[in-house]
Amino acid sequence: MRIRRIFLAFGLCFTAVLLFAGCQQANENANTTATTNATPPGAQSLTVIPRPQKIVDMMKARGEQDDAKPLLKIAMPAKNASINGSTVEVKLELSGDLKGYMPHKDPATGKGNHIHVILDNQPYEAYYEINQPFELRNVTEGKHTLRVFASRPWHESYKNDGNFQMVEFTVKGGGDASKPTTTKDGQTMASPTKSPAAKAEPSKSATAATSATPAREGKDYAPSKGGDVDPTKPLLTYSRPKGEYKGEDADPIMIDFWLSNTRLQGDGGQYRVRYSIDGGDAKFLDKWEPIWLSGWINGKHSVKL
Repeated sequence: MRIRRIFLAFGLCFTAVLLFAGCQQANENANTTATTNATPPGAQSLTVIPRPQKIVDMMKARGEQDDAKPLLKIAMPAKNASINGSTVEVKLELSGDLKGYMPHKDPATGKGNHIHVILDNQPYEAYYEINQPFELRNVTEGKHTLRVFASRPWHESYKNDGNFQMVEFTVKGGGDASKPTTTKDGQTMASPTKSPAAKAEPSKSATAATSATPAREGKDYAPSKGGDVDPTKPLLTYSRPKGEYKGEDADPIMIDFWLSNTRLQGDGGQYRVRYSIDGGDAKFLDKWEPIWLSGWINGKHSVKL
């Protein structure tokens, strides 16, 4: 059987996220963009369709969870914290009217409720087990911005007040792709991309103790820096799509984003969100809600918001 694959190249420009926050630079900060240097072959005609039935069925099976209003708080890193070393621990506190919502990955499906963790303007990482810290690894020296918000198993974000949180922090003695990664205390740590040296076979008791504490979730990040963000001004944060889509997940594909400190025209505000696919004609979103696009062809694609 031939497996259908769609690749979505994703890379954000941080100044572009400040489209509304930096209105005096409207021409320069006009886009939040996912880019690629490959153009998919053949004709492609995309159509906005209703929420897919498989998502509707998942929502019914989840009870009241999709009516939840999760509230997030970033416990670590603290606002304007100065961190030594290239590994930054992220600790979150979850509260609010959860209606059974709790981040966790189902071992059988590899899916579940989770938190989207965004460092600067890099693609988000999914954070499932929030009882343990999430590690931002190989973070470069300088100022950075962390953004988080709660999401569903199919990556649609909750859009209630208090779900989105953002904090700025500074790293000293940060990571370098050509040098070993360091811990938060500045000590060299083992590279996650290389196999560790052979060790003696652990005892059964040691194995049991280790399995009781699963490895921390985290991500080794490419070099990036965060600019100054005014948390009181309108902010557009890209979320989906990203990565590789296979089989039935390759069509339709959802576009979703987080909007802070403003409303769109269809919700009683003054803005619209412009989007384009593969450099094509711009289209507009008047309401803050996800859309599903059907009609993708195989290959690499780009999405610009």
